[in-house]
Amino acid sequence: MLTEPFVTDYCRANIWHVRGSDIDLLVDTGMGICPLAPEIETTQGKPLLAVATHVHLDHVGSLHEFGWRAGPRIEASFFETMPDEATYANMFRNFPGAVSELPCPDWHSADYMIAPAPLQRLLDEGDVIDLGDRSFTVLHLPGHSPGSIGLFDELNGTLFSGDAIHGGFLVDDMPDSNRTAYCATMRRLIGLPVRIAHGGHADSIDGTRMREIAEDYLRRNEE
Repeated sequence: MLTEPFVTDYCRANIWHVRGSDIDLLVDTGMGICPLAPEIETTQGKPLLAVATHVHLDHVGSLHEFGWRAGPRIEASFFETMPDEATYANMFRNFPGAVSELPCPDWHSADYMIAPAPLQRLLDEGDVIDLGDRSFTVLHLPGHSPGSIGLFDELNGTLFSGDAIHGGFLVDDMPDSNRTAYCATMRRLIGLPVRIAHGGHADSIDGTRMREIAEDYLRRNEE
């Protein structure tokens, strides 16, 4: 797990590097304030697939740095231009205390932009990402955003859940959020044999805690 330590807590996301025997996987790419690619330990000759769980700014900022990119088909058109109305990059430009340490002396949050990163692979529910010695099934987990996806290793119960669920504050009030869809996602997560969930924010959580969070969300939103 990598993160951007000087980014404000609200926008600081987790970046997950999963090593496979044939292919490496990178789940989300942070804000992109500093180059990410040099921080990823890769093996010469082994492909690296960078997957965005959704198109929000804190998950796609460095996606353009990687030559092989995948993400949810439902949001695919946004990756072509990374418009503010999809990424919400404009929120960060006006965010007080956007960073606690400047990446360079002349850096200003008002200049923040996300480079376009067209997807080479469009991911749908049920697609499989095969790393050689392990594979991940794509789960469509809408609610936080329309196209949000998770990656589930069904053999060992590991879920990379993006912003669908994690141990921090779940955001369901963005312009593209949908609480009805989020409730359906929570019901689905409760029924999955998840052993550990690595989310887009906060610490990883075990399956028991994940189901508690999902059940609590349902209690608050289905009354």
